[in-house]
Amino acid sequence: MKLKAVTAVVAALALVACGAEQPKEVAAEVPHGYVEGAEEAAEAQSRLIVADTGTGAVRVVDLITEEVHEVGRVEGVRAVTGDGRFGYLTARDGTIRVIDSGSWMVDHGDHVHYYRAKARDVGVAPGKQLSSAYSDPAVSALSYSDGTTTLLDRAALDKGSVAELGKITREPHTGIAIPYGEHIIATVADAGKPLARGVRVHDRQGKAVAEIAQPCPDLQGQAVTRRGVVFGCADGALLVTEKDGAFAGVKIPYPRSVTAAERATAFFHRPGGSTLAARAGESAVWSLDVARRGWQYVMTGPVAAVNAVGEGGPLLVLSRDGKLRSFDGTGKEQAAIPLLPPEATTAEAPTIQVDTTRAYLNNPLSSEVYEIDYNDNLRRARTLKVGGKAGHIVETGR
Repeated sequence: MKLKAVTAVVAALALVACGAEQPKEVAAEVPHGYVEGAEEAAEAQSRLIVADTGTGAVRVVDLITEEVHEVGRVEGVRAVTGDGRFGYLTARDGTIRVIDSGSWMVDHGDHVHYYRAKARDVGVAPGKQLSSAYSDPAVSALSYSDGTTTLLDRAALDKGSVAELGKITREPHTGIAIPYGEHIIATVADAGKPLARGVRVHDRQGKAVAEIAQPCPDLQGQAVTRRGVVFGCADGALLVTEKDGAFAGVKIPYPRSVTAAERATAFFHRPGGSTLAARAGESAVWSLDVARRGWQYVMTGPVAAVNAVGEGGPLLVLSRDGKLRSFDGTGKEQAAIPLLPPEATTAEAPTIQVDTTRAYLNNPLSSEVYEIDYNDNLRRARTLKVGGKAGHIVETGR
């Protein structure tokens, strides 16, 4: 349904006879899911935010029409973080520029709304050296390497402006904060320690309201799943859940003793999926099934990038030789295709983005992004030419 066609006011019919009452204006009921200025669609409106590390050019690629939109420039861009709609690009000087991809979804649990709008450069967000960015419909939490988190008004961001709602200030460390259950789950560290020891619950203005008793030593890595929020700890994973406003944490220990090099320190997964992938050192990968609360160690050879499709789907691994490989739930290799020259796996930062039907992988040395059908023996479905070089990508609209 095209909402542009829905007018806010409907003129009431009235008699035109001399002496009759003037027509009255009656406000039409706003359709469920209506978003001002956006067009609702029947299916996901997936897009890619692509940043060229050489020129700083930022482009948004419509994965349905293949149209490429120029949306700004970030000098010396060296990282891109997405929250489903917005991309937060870290510049050479550490500042954070916000790009609205113009593609997003609203999940009501039993049904989903998909929207599209014009892509745009929103501007610079407060803070420097971003470590994570997560959003829910009310707040966007931008966390920085000094341990602080800035909470932005998501409704204002949706309209194209940056406005602060609050701030979470803690001991300096690599901070993480995630909106969840109408609250914020934020890391907490001891003085002088670079990594957190656990997490705490805050309200949406930043006030601490509850503690998660289960510790998470040397916290690194996080993911939001339908089963709860997952954090990587030295002794396993911490799963934080919410029910009726109460928050609890449970540990998912590693199946064996692991070295510091083998630890999962960054998680990757399909949005909405509860199977997570993480590197396990240089030549292996962890698969964490959050639903079953179990880990699997998969020997893969030298790893450049990894991601997980989700329940029943393959584990995807880009190896240092430039091959994309898939592994089943038992850790057995199912398919492998040559995709990148080996030098492209080390020069920049190829990543694997995954949605419900396709995976996208960038070649940082060229303008190409590869669309992979992971359910069809890793068939290359399309090669997208995005302009410039595809140094960093993040998918939105999911």
